[in-house]
Amino acid sequence: MMILIAGPYASGTGGDPELMAENLRRLEAAAWPIFRAGHVPMIGEWVALPVLSSAGATGPADPLAAEVMYPTAERLLQHCDAVLRLPGDSRGADQDVAIAHDRGIPVYHSLDEVPARSTC
Repeated sequence: MMILIAGPYASGTGGDPELMAENLRRLEAAAWPIFRAGHVPMIGEWVALPVLSSAGATGPADPLAAEVMYPTAERLLQHCDAVLRLPGDSRGADQDVAIAHDRGIPVYHSLDEVPARSTC
């Protein structure tokens, strides 16, 4: 499965780049366990941030971010098989969960819930 890791990125940071980087590290900490379980981890910022940069935006606080950040996650969810929703307030992560529910794909709330890939 491709599993979108959703949780706080910009929420609660006041636009502080160091706090956003810390949040991204928290999201990325779930990547290895998901990969080890036989899946492909995905984080929206891994796609959105390079898109912003290539568009000439100055970062996630740039006005262009509104046109890239949430839409990137929405597009990714068309290809994901599940969502891992990490703790913390996040409007974007809540939107990811809502989209997952609409699509009928599983939403896990802890790494322990993520099933190991079967070898069949």
